[in-house]
Amino acid sequence: MTADPIATNSSTSDSTGDSTGDSTNGSPTDPQAAHRPYREVTDSRGRVYRVGETDRDILGHSRKLMVYLPWVAMMAISVFEYAYGSAEDTLSHAHGWTQSNTFWILSVWVFFQAGIAFPAGWLRERGILTARKAMYIGSGLCALGFLALSHLSNVWLAILGFGVVGGIGAGLVYATCINMVGKWFPERRGARTGFVNGGFAYGSLPFIFIFNYGFDTANYHRVLDLIGAYIMIVVLASAFFFKDPPKNWWPADIDPLTYSGDAKNATSLAKNPPAVKQYTPKEAIRTGMLPLMWVSIVLTAGVSIFGISFQVDFAKDVGFGPLVAASSMGVMAVINGIGRGVVGWLSDKWGRKPTLVFVIVVLGLAQFGVIWAGDVRSEALFLFFAFLSGFGGGAFYPLFAALTPDYFGENYNASNYGLVYSGKLISGLFGGGLGSMVVAAWGYNGAYALAGAVSMVAAGIALLLRQPGRATAGRTAQPQPAG
Repeated sequence: MTADPIATNSSTSDSTGDSTGDSTNGSPTDPQAAHRPYREVTDSRGRVYRVGETDRDILGHSRKLMVYLPWVAMMAISVFEYAYGSAEDTLSHAHGWTQSNTFWILSVWVFFQAGIAFPAGWLRERGILTARKAMYIGSGLCALGFLALSHLSNVWLAILGFGVVGGIGAGLVYATCINMVGKWFPERRGARTGFVNGGFAYGSLPFIFIFNYGFDTANYHRVLDLIGAYIMIVVLASAFFFKDPPKNWWPADIDPLTYSGDAKNATSLAKNPPAVKQYTPKEAIRTGMLPLMWVSIVLTAGVSIFGISFQVDFAKDVGFGPLVAASSMGVMAVINGIGRGVVGWLSDKWGRKPTLVFVIVVLGLAQFGVIWAGDVRSEALFLFFAFLSGFGGGAFYPLFAALTPDYFGENYNASNYGLVYSGKLISGLFGGGLGSMVVAAWGYNGAYALAGAVSMVAAGIALLLRQPGRATAGRTAQPQPAG
């Protein structure tokens, strides 16, 4: 067996092909690692699992901290995307920008926030950029992004500062947090990934109301500067404790060959079996499944970004007033975030793909519902469909984040999910900037109808997804214990 890159492993094999061994060398960054025994076991498909080390052996504390700290950091950076729409009017008046200017600033931000995920993952997996360093760099760039939004009236400089620099910073934080959870919870990642991902939406709630009620041309410098400082401090504090597990690591209390152990974990693994091998990005692309996931996220994220960008403006255009407009965006942000946690939990029980298809269909139906609510001038219906749009518009992100290592393994997840998530950089262009052109040409009803149709196409594509390497032998086939 090839030695694990974290520790040289002396192994022996029995007649079943399963191999075990004890570690002789630990991670050079942790002097206690040399004293931790571990085994490497191989299932019937050849996938290697590193077992024997508990989370406390590696971290010195429970791995639950690798859920709560990423969650806190995600809440801090959520103000970039989910509260920006509520600040647009004041920014336009303060800097002399047009509505199109403000939309393109957000679109550029989305482009770089999503685009940095793959190169950052590539650097992480080669040991050039640790998780902690990525978070440190991201925190500083996030602060610079808000300083640019505060002090640069030239729209091109604002695009460079907030869109490019701030987008890269937020993307580094986002990708690092999501990958951290996937690595530490390979046996039941749906609920944890959804919980962390949810912070990226409802963490913006206080800022949505600040931007709608306490943000004007007299105080915008102070407010934006303080937000930049807040993000930097929170992300820096969280990053101090970040640490990846060793490659191939698997929880010591769950047998990766039989899934025996905790009943809830066994149920989740039966519905969402581990990847049959650790796929490199090139191998993942060749399966055909990663490109399908990319196209599906391009379409779905485009609809989600469209809703985030235009819901407040549509509410005001219909004549609902600032309270309903702000409340609709607040409802969207809260349900967007809570929905991510709920569907993560559901996906552990139902299976990742059926839950994903359900979520995308709900998102599509919500777009048509928003049109109806506007036509009949019903504030209650508008808030209800804002609820549904918020649920569908965020819940698909953690499902793709969990589905990627389910299909392709954890060792290259930073790169593989970076490729999948990079679809959002295309979405940012037609969801925000191009969305404004559709609104100008077809009106809000035409734009929302197009968004609903795009969602249904994305749901059809998601139906085609299959776990690579397992379908040929039957999806119900499970690894068998050795000997």
